[in-house]
Amino acid sequence: MIYNEYKIKYYKDSVTGKEPVREYIMKLDKKDIAKIAKYIGYLRDCGGYLDEPYSKHIVDKIRELRVDFSHNNHRIFYFSFVDKKIILLHAFLKKTDKTPEQEIKRAQNNYKDAINNYQLYD
Repeated sequence: MIYNEYKIKYYKDSVTGKEPVREYIMKLDKKDIAKIAKYIGYLRDCGGYLDEPYSKHIVDKIRELRVDFSHNNHRIFYFSFVDKKIILLHAFLKKTDKTPEQEIKRAQNNYKDAINNYQLYD
């Protein structure tokens, strides 16, 4: 089922104005960017929910988009928000079997900031 009315939004730090996920993606090579864009498109088309192996619940309302390409294991934390918005919170290159706790905490902090500053996503 396609939910094209869903919108992808990048988390914007309320203090610095930076968009860490966009910045992470733009530093990658073209093939990785294309693969991530494809997965983000799937996420949007499926209304913010994909089953494993594409997505996995992490903590609270935060899920991770899992983009494995060649030897790169990109992870993008996100959550679904009001008015059919999907907020991309934090991205990193996964190098270990277990998701590092510091990456989860960063996503949680970004989540709290996004919720407290929801007007940035109108």
